Amino acid sequence: MGSSKFVHAIYNDDDVLLSAVKMVKGEKFHIEEIYTPFPVHGLDKAMGLEPTRIAIASFIYGCIGFTVAILMMNYIMIEDWPMDIGGKPSFSYIENMPSFVPIMFELTVFFAAHLMVITFYLRSRMWPFKKAENPDKRTTDDHFLMEIDPSDKLKDLEKILKKSGAVEIKIIEKESH
Repeated sequence: MGSSKFVHAIYNDDDVLLSAVKMVKGEKFHIEEIYTPFPVHGLDKAMGLEPTRIAIASFIYGCIGFTVAILMMNYIMIEDWPMDIGGKPSFSYIENMPSFVPIMFELTVFFAAHLMVITFYLRSRMWPFKKAENPDKRTTDDHFLMEIDPSDKLKDLEKILKKSGAVEIKIIEKESH
């Protein structure tokens, strides 16, 4: 376990942060992380992040919910305990499908929503009792923090950050795991 240096540049405006990210990336520095109090539109593109695959996961989770709904209703209402409710015959699934549509819809949405939340928390490594990793409390209120690996060009990076509109620049020693 060693330690390495990182530069924390703090901004107080999201537009200034966005242009600073473009400037820092243009100078070929690696941005480790950006902490913001709210989502900044276009930040992922400016950082060069890959598009998310969360929509694919959501579709798969919805399909799982739809399948569970069909299998559950077929077993409960047709095979296990067929009941005559309001004169509706219970001899086949196809005959009763129109009355099952709301349940299919609800379970599709239920599975997609709940499994998406679980996936988000696992993917973000946010589990109960986890210690917060936020390096500066102001980023939960009204400031933006860019964490940059300076490589060996610390003086050049500081000049770029001052030029980009950073209101505060700190050099941090961080333990690497």
